[in-house]
Amino acid sequence: MHIGDLKNKIAGLPDLPGVYLFRDSSGKVIYVGKAKSLKKRVQSYFSRLLNEKTQAMMAKVCDIEYRLSPSENQALILEASLIKDYQPQYNISLKDDKSFPFIKISDEEFPLVSIARRKKAEEKDNALYFGPYTDSGLLRKALKELRRIFGFRSCKKLPKSACLYYRLRLCPGPCLGKVTSGFYKETIERLKMFLDHKVTELTRDLSDKMQAASRARHFEEAARLRDQLEALSVIAGNAEEKSAVNRLEDLKNLLGLKKIPQRIEAFDVANISGKEATASMVSFYQGAADKDNYRRFRIKTVERSDDYAMIREAVSRRYSRIIREKRSLPDLVLIDGGKGHLFAAKKELTSLGLSLSIASIAKDRENIYIFGSGKPIRLTQDTPALNLIRQIRDEAHRFAQAYHHLLRRKKIIGK
Repeated sequence: MHIGDLKNKIAGLPDLPGVYLFRDSSGKVIYVGKAKSLKKRVQSYFSRLLNEKTQAMMAKVCDIEYRLSPSENQALILEASLIKDYQPQYNISLKDDKSFPFIKISDEEFPLVSIARRKKAEEKDNALYFGPYTDSGLLRKALKELRRIFGFRSCKKLPKSACLYYRLRLCPGPCLGKVTSGFYKETIERLKMFLDHKVTELTRDLSDKMQAASRARHFEEAARLRDQLEALSVIAGNAEEKSAVNRLEDLKNLLGLKKIPQRIEAFDVANISGKEATASMVSFYQGAADKDNYRRFRIKTVERSDDYAMIREAVSRRYSRIIREKRSLPDLVLIDGGKGHLFAAKKELTSLGLSLSIASIAKDRENIYIFGSGKPIRLTQDTPALNLIRQIRDEAHRFAQAYHHLLRRKKIIGK
């Protein structure tokens, strides 16, 4: 990737917590880092005040990726997991530096979870170590957050009476015999999965166990698993929510809208030489697909291959009905097509007395057209707004094609 393209990509990074990955010309990950603000942190690598090692690394960087996290301390956990997976050249020194902390899970009947300053291999304690982590303060915050979800022992020796952590439900109380070794170790296994960033597998496991407990009428256990699942969903979902907000904000600025487009409706048409012509309308709310509000149209007034006329019919039918039923209008209408498709849809909206914000995206170069601007908007490949527009456009196309194929199949086989 050219340096200019790289800087454009960096300009599109979100001002949110997460992890960034630098790749070389072969696509290999050579460095993984975390940040409170991805944009500000990655931009700092293009400063002139870099040491020789960092300059040597940046000379090899050809592409940048990022993963969002709900907070900086969760980014720290993800950073260590990705370093473990990719073994990046410029992160290797972390493994030999004894000043960085690890999460240590002891090899006992009721494993102790703690922060260890160094991994003492010579002790052969059979403990499991996760890390190293680059910030001990953030690590303590992250572990505190994880303890609220899973609950585990932190005392070096099991006491003879319950401590405060048991009363606060941060420890299941192995010292009191309140939990079996098998049950406790199952919880530790889930913690390990999270630290290995196997959130999808962990969520699936918790969901399966919760449903099984509910079917067996073990309602207390089902409720406990539900609480863990909800807490993990918050951790995983916050980043996606922030990502959606970022993309919508970027789209608002790109198109010069007066407000963030909470509701976006997108249209596409599908036909073969005008036969079995269909149109689709997909709806996205707050950056996510709202499939309950998808609509499909069998084109009735157009008998020839005329995409513009088909778009006009679909737009007319959709918003005539909304006006009749006095329902809420979208904040943005998106058309799959070029300038001609945009003008066809805009003309129909005007005839209905509507002044909705409208844009179109052409298939070839992904030029974006807005009404009132002669020149198309051309975006770099990885801007948040373009990624959202692509997602909506592709979903509209998929939905239109699915209906078109259904009608063709019915005509051929009569079912």
